[in-house]
Amino acid sequence: MAVTDPLGDMLTRIRNGQRARKDSVLSPASKLRVRVLDVLQREGYIRGYSEEEMGPAKGIRIELKYFEGQPAIKHVARVSKPGRRVYSGSQELPRVMNGLGITIVSTPRGVLSDAEARDQNVGGEVLAEVF
Repeated sequence: MAVTDPLGDMLTRIRNGQRARKDSVLSPASKLRVRVLDVLQREGYIRGYSEEEMGPAKGIRIELKYFEGQPAIKHVARVSKPGRRVYSGSQELPRVMNGLGITIVSTPRGVLSDAEARDQNVGGEVLAEVF
């Protein structure tokens, strides 16, 4: 079955893996997914990731992070979906949990967290929110 929202699929795999207390999860690879994982790793929500073979295609092994037995990611949600794209300027980027969480934004300068996008004064498509 074809996946209509690859990024949403990866975020769901991460959410389900943490609920099942897995050390890592496997997801098909794409450039967008890797850039989002870079942001999650920079912000400390995952331990890391590595590329792996998944039959004929490449996959990504995502190492999940826990803090005192609790998942580092309490909430992860897709904001901009294939049926409804959400865009925001640099000053209007939403703050998650009053600044405790992050918003992942796809900008002309790459995939950035909301704080990085504000520092670089760029807006773009709001991909997901994480806290």
